[in-house]
Amino acid sequence: MKLMRYGAKGAEKPGLIDAHGAVRDLSGVLSDITGATLGKDGLATLAAVDIDSLPVVANPGRIAPPWKGVGKFLCVGLNYADHAAESGMAVPPEPVLFMKASSAIIGAHDAVVMPQDSRKSDWEVELGVVIGTTARYVSEAEALSHVAGYCVVNDLSEREYQLERGGQWDKGKGCDTFGPIGPWLVTADEVADPQNLGLWLEVNGKRVQDGNTRTMVFGVANLVSYISRFMTLYPGDIISTGTPPGVGMGQKPSAVYLKPGDTMRLGIDGLGEQRQTVHAWNPQLIDG
Repeated sequence: MKLMRYGAKGAEKPGLIDAHGAVRDLSGVLSDITGATLGKDGLATLAAVDIDSLPVVANPGRIAPPWKGVGKFLCVGLNYADHAAESGMAVPPEPVLFMKASSAIIGAHDAVVMPQDSRKSDWEVELGVVIGTTARYVSEAEALSHVAGYCVVNDLSEREYQLERGGQWDKGKGCDTFGPIGPWLVTADEVADPQNLGLWLEVNGKRVQDGNTRTMVFGVANLVSYISRFMTLYPGDIISTGTPPGVGMGQKPSAVYLKPGDTMRLGIDGLGEQRQTVHAWNPQLIDG
């Protein structure tokens, strides 16, 4: 299934994408899509629904984050060897973990708003792994059974805040609007192999990232197992698994960063596409 939510902020409705690409309204089946929806029982209930009986939404308007109530927004750094190289950093012997603030989350096509005085805002297309059942000290062999599905993430980063302002990476990763998720949550049964998905990103129509999840240093099952040793993963938590090369910081002969008016388009095989326009600091675009 391709689960999604649509509508204005604060008035989102649940939906899904049918076999023809149309949006179907799920609000007669459940009030919203949350972490609780993503467990085995919840997904089984949705899978039994007669999709053709659901109302077609001719004009869904805003595409919202695919589920409500993300608990933890976990990210993995330097998880593609060639991205580590372009960043001037060594491939880590264990996964590098950091957090994005849940307040960074926006819909797939919502406005990206640069922080005040930002000079080095950057892009990163990533595979998002969505947890469906509680995972604590799980083995790598059983890890994927705890995954509800997958989605596209743009792990936007303010590189000055991340790398030049002291402390950990979080301050450059958790800025408002720096976590677009979606457009869909594609359930795990529709993703034959999460380690063989093409992912790409364009800035102003120019392809700058073009990779495949098979080149991850640490694969999805490894990451779920590894992270579950340090913290319990709950339904609705998301793991953003790292980015292939081609970020702005790594452009040659010199770095290229986002500026107001730039457009980003990004996607992953079978998981849909995102499109965002970059704006100068404007709190109304964040809160509206």
